[in-house]
Amino acid sequence: AGERQALELRVRAVEEENRALRRELSRPPRSPSARLPNGSHPAAVGNSSDCVQQPVVDKCETIHVAIVCAGYNASRDVVTLVKSVLFHRRNPLHFHFITDSIAQQILSSLFHTWMVPAVRVDFYDADELKSEVSWIPNKHYSGIYGLMKLVLTKTLPSNLQRVIVLDTDITFATDIAELWAVFHKFKGQQVLGLVENQSDWYLGNLWKNHRPWPALGRGFNTGVILLLLDRLRKLRWEQMWRLTAERELMSMLSTSLADQDIFNAVIKQNPFLVHQLPCFWNVQLSDHTRSEKCYKDVSDLKVIHWNSPKKLRVKNKHVEFFRNLYLTFLEYDGNLLRRELFGCPSELQKTLSELDEDDPCYEFRRERFTVHRTHLYFLHYEYEPSSDNTDVTLVAQLSMDRLQMLEAICKHWEGPISLALYLSDAEAQQFLRYAQGSEVLMSRGNVGYHIVYKEGQFYPVNLLRNVAMRQVNTPYMFLSDIDFLPMYGLYEYLRKSVVQLDMANTKKALVVPAFETLRYRLSYPKSKAELLSQLDMGTLFTFRYHVWTKGHAPTNFAKWRTATTPYRVQWEADFEPYVMVRRDSPEYDRRFVGFGWNKVAHIMELDAQEYEFVVLPNAYMIHMPHAPSFDITKFRSNKQYRVCLKTLKEEFQQNMSRRYGFAALKYMTAENNS
Repeated sequence: AGERQALELRVRAVEEENRALRRELSRPPRSPSARLPNGSHPAAVGNSSDCVQQPVVDKCETIHVAIVCAGYNASRDVVTLVKSVLFHRRNPLHFHFITDSIAQQILSSLFHTWMVPAVRVDFYDADELKSEVSWIPNKHYSGIYGLMKLVLTKTLPSNLQRVIVLDTDITFATDIAELWAVFHKFKGQQVLGLVENQSDWYLGNLWKNHRPWPALGRGFNTGVILLLLDRLRKLRWEQMWRLTAERELMSMLSTSLADQDIFNAVIKQNPFLVHQLPCFWNVQLSDHTRSEKCYKDVSDLKVIHWNSPKKLRVKNKHVEFFRNLYLTFLEYDGNLLRRELFGCPSELQKTLSELDEDDPCYEFRRERFTVHRTHLYFLHYEYEPSSDNTDVTLVAQLSMDRLQMLEAICKHWEGPISLALYLSDAEAQQFLRYAQGSEVLMSRGNVGYHIVYKEGQFYPVNLLRNVAMRQVNTPYMFLSDIDFLPMYGLYEYLRKSVVQLDMANTKKALVVPAFETLRYRLSYPKSKAELLSQLDMGTLFTFRYHVWTKGHAPTNFAKWRTATTPYRVQWEADFEPYVMVRRDSPEYDRRFVGFGWNKVAHIMELDAQEYEFVVLPNAYMIHMPHAPSFDITKFRSNKQYRVCLKTLKEEFQQNMSRRYGFAALKYMTAENNS
């Protein structure tokens, strides 16, 4: 009884504050925002309020958007939402992401490399907010993150006055500034802008014994919310929703629709808080929806909300139109959204202006400064570090035409894999469908897929390798290529070699001898003896022996045939073996793009840093045949390509001399002798 009395007193106090605030808000506004854009006052133009010109949003005004996003899948969804917003916008934007650590890693890297002008991004740690809402039982598929919109007044900066809050399953079909302008229409104590719920959920008649939370009529949908944060704080929003939630949970026991249930219960008690938005600001495509009553023509739509677990498979007579709109942004080239808003040159443009455009190698040099948009962990990833510190990640890069190699590599290598995929936005969606349809790929949680979006005319092979290397979580990495199948058991063999060769305390690069077959249907050798037999029969060859012997000659295949213990080999010009190294070994040099010298330069750098090259006697990998890449074709057919590659080699060697001094002289002389 005492608790109940305290609760009643508290509610009465809040209501008294509401009344005081209502009096305050009912006074005429002192701000000049009621004026027309040209500064004049509205003339008497009849009774219709539509005739008064709408206050427009100033072109330099920043629009603030808050989104709760957690996990790998939501991070993909949010990119489509952001693309649809960026496509239509004309104003600076400030995104406020409330994220778990996974989404923060993915989205911070994505925005950093996307480099969209006039866009600012801030992150707020959702894990720190869990305790604020974890006491509320929630049956909704969004889990605890589905409740976090309730605490935005506390989470977002205290000087932020207003914000548009969006779910990740939203697509914009208009400029978000139009929605921002609706804040000007709030009157009296209105602090929440919401669209009516377009299903019968809150009417409680969907099935027998269906008992929803209390709501005003049909209730409101919280997929799109306009929040007047400064007024909400004055209203003590925090206490208001908590008291309501505590009271309702006594009988309801849990929420079914996460934050939406609590927002609606508060509004039922305080209807004056809500400014009802026209329903085209949140056309809800859930089951049992009345969204079709919301628009006469699909061109009226402004925001589409895929708020059904079925997402694109939802039933609606215009669903084909909606789906196509969504797929347009899903596959839209995000690089096109980098356009300048105000015509100010970007940092990249300033850097490029310093390059000589008449230089015949301009395109090669430009590539070094291109920032490729990067989406890390495009699919769900799980990795448990091993306790013995011997774990090894296979590192490789690929484009769409090598996708068919993924399943085979996964069958040959059971350890963690880090892959950089060079794709367009549309290809990334094709890859997603391919991966989700593959039992082999879906059964593996320890493969990190990192999308580097296409830009420029060269395949940025070394940038891709570096992206994949930076996401390695194990102490060691095996630097491979996508066209190679490692021998069965190589993963365990490399882990044993880590201990045997004291990799933790020495600078070694363990060489895995490379072979190739010209047969598409190879019976993969199960042992070294079987491999040697295929070598003698001419089914296998040492890698590139007929076109580029120098690349692997120092491996000393004649010695390897009979070797039973690891043996050391010396660096020689053009040596480019496949090696396992520690995670802290040097990255690849970005200046080498397309075909030629990309691995040679890296191995040279390892040698300059005094790595020992040690060949493993019972390890091997086999290159599988494929059509020649576009870049090797360019190298062979274009003389200027070969000239520029030679120039880049010389510049790289000069850099080596500057960095490693006298020790680097041998690379110059070796090159001259080769």
